[in-house]
Amino acid sequence: MLTVQFIRLSTLAQTPQIMTPHSSGYDLAAAIETDITIPPMGRYCIPTGIAIALPVGAEAQIRPRSGLAFKYGIGILNSPGTIDADYRGEIKIILFNAGEEAFTVTPGMRIAQMVISALPQVELIEVKE
Repeated sequence: MLTVQFIRLSTLAQTPQIMTPHSSGYDLAAAIETDITIPPMGRYCIPTGIAIALPVGAEAQIRPRSGLAFKYGIGILNSPGTIDADYRGEIKIILFNAGEEAFTVTPGMRIAQMVISALPQVELIEVKE
């Protein structure tokens, strides 16, 4: 089992949560004080108020929530976003509105998923053919 430490950088931050016993991703919530409205074809970088410390040999991927994507056309612009083991800054989510109507992110709204994985040791070998 991988152990990943996290810290709240804001009093608005919520603990990442697994929502069902077999979920692969931890839901991340918006650590904002007021609503943020994203217009159609617009984007906004939403803070989560948390930072993580991944062990060497692990990565975290930030992925869209399928319900937001299907219902409202909300995705993550650089999906999946990758967090490397040496990154210690705040996790922020670049939400993109591909929908036809403005979308409002509210304080504490679950906006993304974080999937943490162990990475295999890989050796790349150049060949001629």
